[in-house]
Amino acid sequence: MLKEKYINPFTDFGFKKLFGEEPNKDLLIDFLNEILKDKEKIHDLNYKKTVKSGVTLSDRGAVFDLYCENEKGEKFIVEMQKVKQKFFKDRSVYYSTFPIREQAIRGEWDFELKAIYTIGILDFIFEENKDCKDYFHWEVKLMETTKKTVFFDKLTYIYLEMPKFIKKETELKTKFDKWLFVLRHLPNLQNRPKALQERIFEKLFKTAEIAKFTPKQRQDYEDSLKSYRDLINSMNTYKEEGKVEGKQEEALKNKQDKIQRAKEGLKKGYSVKIISDLTGLTDSEIKKLR
Repeated sequence: MLKEKYINPFTDFGFKKLFGEEPNKDLLIDFLNEILKDKEKIHDLNYKKTVKSGVTLSDRGAVFDLYCENEKGEKFIVEMQKVKQKFFKDRSVYYSTFPIREQAIRGEWDFELKAIYTIGILDFIFEENKDCKDYFHWEVKLMETTKKTVFFDKLTYIYLEMPKFIKKETELKTKFDKWLFVLRHLPNLQNRPKALQERIFEKLFKTAEIAKFTPKQRQDYEDSLKSYRDLINSMNTYKEEGKVEGKQEEALKNKQDKIQRAKEGLKKGYSVKIISDLTGLTDSEIKKLR
C-alpha cells in the first residue's frame, strides 16, 4: 500500500507521466521556459521518437527519456538521471550527435543547424563539483578558450544537480525555484504548498495524484517505484561497502608503515620499548621482525 499521495518524478513512470504525455505537454513547455530564461519562449513542442538507431547496424544507438522539437525546429533531449554514471557527460555529448545528424539533408545543403539542448535533471552531484555547494545549475556551450566567449551557441548542455537544491518553501522566489522544489519534494508532500499557486502547478499536482490513476497505471507506477528504490538501495550498499573497504585499506597501509619504521629502528639498534613507543606496535610484534 503506497503511503505517498503524489508520484516520484525520479521514477521512469513518474517522469514520463508529468512530462512525456501529450495532455501534459504544457508542463514540459513551462519547465523548459524557466530553465532557458535567456532564449525566446517555447510556444509548442512535438514529441519525437526516443529510440535512435546508429548509422549502420553495427553502430550503437541511443534511448532518450524525452526527445522534443519546438515550433522553430530546435531539439530538446531531456534526461532524468537517477544515479551516478561514470561517463555521464560523455553520454550526453554522444546523445546530442543524433539530433545533429538527423538534420542532414540529402543533396544540396549549406550545413545550417537548428539549436540542440541536452538537459540532465540529476539525482546526484558530479564528483568534481561536490565542493561547489551553492552552484547546481550548469550551462555548457562550446567556448573560445582565450577570449572566454561562446564560439558556437547552437549546442547547449544543461545539468541540474538536484541534491544541492535545499531551499525551503519560504525561500522560493522565482518560478524556477518552485519547479526545482516540486521536483525535489513532490513525493513527500501531502498538499500543494501555498507558494505554488500558479495554474501550471495546480495541473501538475492533479496529474501527479496517485489516487486518480487507473489500476494499470497504479501497478505500472508501483513497479517503476520498486525499480527506483532497488537501484538507490544498491547504490547505497555499494557506497557503504566502498567506505568499509577504504577503511580496511587505510588500516593495512598504516600497519605496513609502522612495520617498516620498526624495521628501520631495529637496524639502528633502538630498543624494543623505544620502537613500541614510536610506532604503537606491541613488543611481541616488534620481536617477530628481528
